[in-house]
Amino acid sequence: MKKSPRVTIGVPIYNGEKYMRQAFDSILNQTFTDFEVIIADNGSTDDTVAICQEYAAQDDRIIFHQNESNLGAAFNYNKVFHLARGEYFRWAAHDDYNEPTALELMVKMLDENPEAILSYPKTILIDGNDDLIEYHEDYYDLRSSSASERFSKFFKSSAWCHPVFGLIRTEVLGRTGLIGNFASSDRVLLGELAVQGKCYEIPEHLAYRRLHPENSTEANQTDEAMMNWYDPMKKAKLLTPRIVRMIAYAKGINRAPISFGEKVKSYGVLLRFYLSLDRLEGVQKEVKQLFRAVPRFFSRA
Repeated sequence: MKKSPRVTIGVPIYNGEKYMRQAFDSILNQTFTDFEVIIADNGSTDDTVAICQEYAAQDDRIIFHQNESNLGAAFNYNKVFHLARGEYFRWAAHDDYNEPTALELMVKMLDENPEAILSYPKTILIDGNDDLIEYHEDYYDLRSSSASERFSKFFKSSAWCHPVFGLIRTEVLGRTGLIGNFASSDRVLLGELAVQGKCYEIPEHLAYRRLHPENSTEANQTDEAMMNWYDPMKKAKLLTPRIVRMIAYAKGINRAPISFGEKVKSYGVLLRFYLSLDRLEGVQKEVKQLFRAVPRFFSRA
């Protein structure tokens, strides 16, 4: 049987022909080489499948899977994780890329810091032509020994979710809710990881995040559109994104292997976050929408 690699890199992809070669070349040109690449295509309609098959034929570290139809980003992101064999895992977007030393430094950070569950480099934002937008700061360097303190600091970090593309201990990631089928579930996952353990930032800007019109964030501007991107099969008619996220955060705290006292403090952090004026007003609005929708639901039954 083939020896398990140290690292699994999961690439969920859908219609990525424009930028995927650069992303794949970036992965294969890493200075750290003990990895496997799990690609899962989500029913692409362009040349994505042919390009994936081309790369898989050239490098036996690449394993290609193909879904018959688009089952949504949440399904595909979780699929590549469930197929992982490595001690460490990272997701890689088909339209982003990293400097050659990025993976080596992420592995080194976790190897040398057993208390850390995630390591990630700083990110450079670029456009569709590789032109610089900005050197971004994520503020997700969470090294406190207190889960509730890490969770509190998480809510002050960047709303961008770049650290989710960092390197994560596979065992720890398996204890989480992974990517949920709702908008901003990647943000929720980062919150749960903050409760699970320490997260270390590599101070160099080694990751390139590409912003372009086909990017998931740019192409899905509403909660409903983003929900459909995460799960096109979802039949829910009641859109309550704030309430869904709040419940998901609470479930993440409950799953974490931390003391009862730290769980109570973390619930307090969550409650204070959602009691802030703008978020409280949003939750109240969604509750009213729910109550208005219930009679219509039963009248159709």
